Amino acid sequence: MVNGIERPLDVLNNAKGKEVLVQLKNNRQMVGTLLAFDIHINIVLDNAKEIIDSEDRRNVGLTFLRGDTIIFISPASIAKE
Repeated sequence: MVNGIERPLDVLNNAKGKEVLVQLKNNRQMVGTLLAFDIHINIVLDNAKEIIDSEDRRNVGLTFLRGDTIIFISPASIAKE
């Protein structure tokens, strides 16, 4: 057990209320505060922003992302380094 993580969904549970980076299948990225998720990895982000060309951001606000469109989810603080 590392950092209280025993199962894959523990990573998402620890990220609730924090900013995450989400890579989508359509080659887009979203950054926002993780509010909720389910066993299908459907997620809800608050203050979501779409990242285009690694720089430009378009504010989207409260957003639901369907789990089957997600490639990975990472704590945004790690992804920015």
